[in-house]
Amino acid sequence: MQQFSELPPLGLYIHFPWCVKKCPYCDFNSHTVKDTLPEQEYVACLLADLDQQLPQVWGRRVNSIFMGGGTPSLFSAGSLDKLICALRARLNFRPDIEITLEANPGTVEQEKFSDFRRLGINRLSIGVQSFNNKHLQQLGRIHNAQEAIKAIEVAHKAGFEKLNIDLMYGLPGQTLGEATADVQMALALSPTHLSHYQLTIEPNTWFQRHPPMLPDDDRIAEFETSCRELLEQNGFERYEISAFARPDQQSEHNINYWQFGDYLGLGAGAHGKITGAPNQQIQRNWQVKHPRDYLKAKNTAQRTSGKQILTEKETAFEFFLNVFRLVKGFNPELFQQRCGLPIACVEKPLQIADSKDLIDWGQKRIVPTESGLQYLNDLTGLFLPDSAD
Repeated sequence: MQQFSELPPLGLYIHFPWCVKKCPYCDFNSHTVKDTLPEQEYVACLLADLDQQLPQVWGRRVNSIFMGGGTPSLFSAGSLDKLICALRARLNFRPDIEITLEANPGTVEQEKFSDFRRLGINRLSIGVQSFNNKHLQQLGRIHNAQEAIKAIEVAHKAGFEKLNIDLMYGLPGQTLGEATADVQMALALSPTHLSHYQLTIEPNTWFQRHPPMLPDDDRIAEFETSCRELLEQNGFERYEISAFARPDQQSEHNINYWQFGDYLGLGAGAHGKITGAPNQQIQRNWQVKHPRDYLKAKNTAQRTSGKQILTEKETAFEFFLNVFRLVKGFNPELFQQRCGLPIACVEKPLQIADSKDLIDWGQKRIVPTESGLQYLNDLTGLFLPDSAD
């Protein structure tokens, strides 16, 4: 039986499910804005959602908030101010809490950056994807390269000392020179964090129905290696498969995910994970996906789409699914702290992973090797409930 000696750190994720336009590669829960945003109604639903979930985390300190989407920056500063003030009244914020807002580089969003900073939002994540206008058009982005550059400059002027830029590589027709040029442009704009993702074709997207011609695996590997070396030469450390940061500028909220911490999920389609549910178990819950249904819900029973108590084997698998994304791995004690189980219960798959040179298994750290990071699905697949018998 699982026994937790302490509760994990707690974060809060808030989902904003609207965008100006749905991108062809996007499989997130996002919906095109057709008329005006129902800002007041949605904020009221978010707070009602929180009030119903509060008993699960009463008294626990919240270390980070991440407002994602969709495009949260479409909301007015006034609506976000009302939301953040209400959150402060209900939750125990850490004094130096990290509050992240995802933003697009559009002109309308840029005009709000100073107001967002005054609300206490202290980390901005800007979805640039590329500084190449041809690639931006292929990706269905509504901004151009100059608007992206301007947005980052505006964010600096607004006082955002913690600034992330999202970039993608492996784009249709992309060359090595174009991939590294995107990184060089990002570096010239002085972010503190850079998320560098490979474009993948996801189910239920426009790109799945109309697949673009992407570079082959060898070229994509070359893009990844060259861009990583360029970032490291310029003082960025790779701390997660797709995340690079200057010293002490990692995303606290995302690290909490990757270290299998707890988080409340508010908003349409949001997921949550809470330790300490009845009988020392971990509970996951997720909210109804479509914003129309979320807004119509009269209570939590209608707003919550599903709940799941993780079995011991599911707990172990989810732990490794997250923690092996971290380049420096984890201390074996973290497994017991987060899963409530002895590390001995996963000794067999760890031994197999070690024998295949997918991990470096030491007394104080278990670290994915370069092969482990490259073949992450193979590594985490060893811990699937059916594979771990």
